[in-house]
Amino acid sequence: MPRRINKSECVGCGTCQRVCIVGCITQGEDRKRLINESGCVDCGACQLACPKKCISKI
Repeated sequence: MPRRINKSECVGCGTCQRVCIVGCITQGEDRKRLINESGCVDCGACQLACPKKCISKI
């Protein structure tokens, strides 16, 4: 199962994007991050790295 970002809690720091091993996290127009769920390999690195803990499994 891929991960999902709770956009209401995301502060746009980019930590998840930097640690993503497959590069499936991008920055939206609001600076908040988006996960391309079809590219996610479910490694969990983004969830562990997120300082706001706003990433979870679907």
